[in-house]
Amino acid sequence: MTYIDARELAGRYVALWNEPDAELRRSAIKELWAEDGGQILQPPQEIREIAAGLGFDSTTLEAHGHDELEVRVTRSYEEFVAPGEFVFQPVDNAIRLRDVVKFNWEMVPAGGGAAVGGGLEVLVLDGNGRIATDYMFPGA
Repeated sequence: MTYIDARELAGRYVALWNEPDAELRRSAIKELWAEDGGQILQPPQEIREIAAGLGFDSTTLEAHGHDELEVRVTRSYEEFVAPGEFVFQPVDNAIRLRDVVKFNWEMVPAGGGAAVGGGLEVLVLDGNGRIATDYMFPGA
């Protein structure tokens, strides 16, 4: 596998979610994820409860391929970053074990201050160092 610096990868990954330019977001997705790569998200408890109430037993949300990932990242950007209230930042704890990179991230007020949210990211890389599967655990 290509040499991958875990902290650098975490920084690029988190920067993507703050990127205001749609073309740069699209380009970053293609650089970070394998073409058939995906994200599997453990949704917050309230979403899992709503899904269960509707008869769904799935406790994950998934996006696969560059097009779906672009929709996912764009919607997150529009909801959390574009209004100017929050930005995402990596926690300086990224580590790599073979083809897995693990790190935490935080959502902080755009003007500074304590984190108001965050989560754990576990990235499984392919042989080219691109994300094959992205496991996201908000709130972890």
